[in-house]
Amino acid sequence: MLGKVALEEAFALPRFQEKTRWWAGMFATDVEKHVAEITDVDSLRLNFAERHGVGLQILSYTAPGVQDIWDPKDAQALAVEINDYIAGKVKKHPDRFAAFATLSMHDPHEAAQELRRCVTQHGFLGALVNDTQRAGPDGDEMIFYDNSKWDPFWQTCTELDVPLYLHPRNPTGTIYNKLWADRKWLIGPPLSFAQGVSLHVLGMVTNGVFDRHPGLQIILGHLGEHIPFDLWRINHWFEDRKKQLGLRETCRKTIRQYFAQNLWITTSGHFSTPTLHFCMAEVGADRILFSIDYPFETFADACDWFDAAELSETDRAKIGRENAKKLFKLGPYKDSSS
Repeated sequence: MLGKVALEEAFALPRFQEKTRWWAGMFATDVEKHVAEITDVDSLRLNFAERHGVGLQILSYTAPGVQDIWDPKDAQALAVEINDYIAGKVKKHPDRFAAFATLSMHDPHEAAQELRRCVTQHGFLGALVNDTQRAGPDGDEMIFYDNSKWDPFWQTCTELDVPLYLHPRNPTGTIYNKLWADRKWLIGPPLSFAQGVSLHVLGMVTNGVFDRHPGLQIILGHLGEHIPFDLWRINHWFEDRKKQLGLRETCRKTIRQYFAQNLWITTSGHFSTPTLHFCMAEVGADRILFSIDYPFETFADACDWFDAAELSETDRAKIGRENAKKLFKLGPYKDSSS
């Protein structure tokens, strides 16, 4: 299939190459290959895309990124640097690349201002945030965005009519020591990523973020970070138990309604046809977006699987490109009309 849109595609700043190499040593089986791929925003990505029918890649700064920086001034300065850097790269290939804003999430007003700058000046298509923001004097605090303090930021997202991709990051500080240090192989895709993001987004649901901002659009990677598989049970307990105990004051709709109106999931890093079919049954093909998770996953694995998956051509087109074209209000890009 030509003209696919991929939207969980990571990059790193070249000046952090040594840090990137150290970080890659914890998960990459070929460190030098990973460093080369994640710092490239040109020929490598374009060649892979040409080979595998990806028309547009929406780029975002790699996790844990700015969310790992607990000094607010340093986090904001790096976010601005990253956004200006990737804006220059996108301008060289506007029919092949787009970008999500990188944001420091220490302060909702500052985050809103930088998002507005990136959307209005650089033409970015939204933002990607790596779960909670580290904070506090030693970085052991976590800022969640699921309370009313963050309403000015969410209001800006809806005013600009752009989505936010809520992406995972690695556990840190005392959370790491208490939960993950003795079971480190579960960090990342096997478990911790889904645990962190599902907690955060369900906090947004139950704390009324989507009721206060009904137009807000949130994207979840990896086929929904386990949530679609618990939809029946979540709905049952919310509607038949929790709302009888007071949840209805902050959560006025059902979890299925929030998925139909506010939440999207992507195929990033999760290339299983039976699992995709299950998600289509639970959340619908209209709320699913193709993605790769490059360079943590490969174009070949994602695209070869998706192009051959047992899907109707209507659903393949929706998931592969048409849903993204509507969500991001995309203009022409390579093979976009194919």
